[in-house]
Amino acid sequence: MPTKPVQIPTADGQADGFAVFPDDGERHPGVLMYPDGFGIRPVLREMAAELAGHGYHVLVPNFLYRHGPAPVIELPEHIGEDVRPAIFARLMPMIEEHTTERILRDADAYVRFLTAQPEVSAGPIAVTGYCIGGLLAMHTAAAHPGQVAAVAGFHGPVSAGGPDSLNRLLSTLTARVHLGHAESDLTPEALVELNRALDAAGIDHTSEIYPGTVHGFTMADTDAFDPAALQRHWDRLLPLLDRTLTNG
Repeated sequence: MPTKPVQIPTADGQADGFAVFPDDGERHPGVLMYPDGFGIRPVLREMAAELAGHGYHVLVPNFLYRHGPAPVIELPEHIGEDVRPAIFARLMPMIEEHTTERILRDADAYVRFLTAQPEVSAGPIAVTGYCIGGLLAMHTAAAHPGQVAAVAGFHGPVSAGGPDSLNRLLSTLTARVHLGHAESDLTPEALVELNRALDAAGIDHTSEIYPGTVHGFTMADTDAFDPAALQRHWDRLLPLLDRTLTNG
C-alpha cells in the first residue's frame, strides 16, 4: 500500500501530510481524513491505510501546519491520562488559532489537491475526521456541497458553537452524514437537539452515541481507546462511503 508524503499548497503556505492508496494502478475515490487534535502519528497512518485498503485514496493533512510539520509537538507512543493535560496545554492555543476562516481556506486547498491527484477517480469525494477533525470535516463538506457526497465525524464537537452556529453550518450541507458521539461528550438530550437540527435541514444522516465510550474512543494510542467502538466506527463509515462514492 503506497504511502507518500505530500506538500499541499495553501493560501498561507505549504501544509504537510501524507496520502495512502491501493497499489493497483487504478484510480480510486478520494477521501480527506482530518486527524484528531494530537495530529498525524502512527495510529493515524494505520487508520488511513486501513481505509485505503477498502479501495480509497486517503489524504491526511497536518491542519496545524502553520506551527510546523507534524508532529507539531513531541508525542509519547501512548498518550495516557497522566500526560494528556500537559500535551493539550501546548496544543490548545494552536487549535484555538485555527479559526473558521482558516478552516475554510485550508479546506479549499485540501479538496483541490485531493481531486487533482492522478490516482483519484472523477466524481465526488468524502471527508471524515476525529475529535476537532470531525468539526473540520463538517465545515469542509458544508463549503463544498457539489463535491463532498459523504461526511463522517467521530467524537467531534460539531455542535459546540451553539444552535445558531450549527444551523449556519448545516444550511449548505448536502452530503450524507454519520456522526458517532462519545457518551462522555453528548447527553441524550443534546443528541435529540442535534438530530432535530439535522432533520430540519433535510440532511440524510445517522447520528448516535456509541455506548460506554469516552472522548477519543477511536484512537488506539490513548487511554480512551475502545476496540468495540472503533469497529462500530468502521461498520458505519465503510457502508456510508460505499453508498456515496462507489454506488452513487
